[in-house]
Amino acid sequence: MGRVEMLLLAWGVVTAILVCMWIYRSALENREEDQIFLDAAGESMAREQAALVARIERLNRPILVLVVLSGALLVATAALWVYQSIQSF
Repeated sequence: MGRVEMLLLAWGVVTAILVCMWIYRSALENREEDQIFLDAAGESMAREQAALVARIERLNRPILVLVVLSGALLVATAALWVYQSIQSF
């Protein structure tokens, strides 16, 4: 397996993880309430929503890292492919 294939494999794995994280975050965001009416009975609902928002916020940084890594791997793969094509020309 050549270098280009290895980079493509790594890019595919990183991108697959990224897509799974986006789907997970989207599922969490669908459960998030836009508006909460707080009263004595709604205190537990407010805590649940705060925990849900915290989980969504914790996903932002790993998703950003995976986006950058996926883009870098794609650019590196393209650059290596062009370099190898020029060398064999």
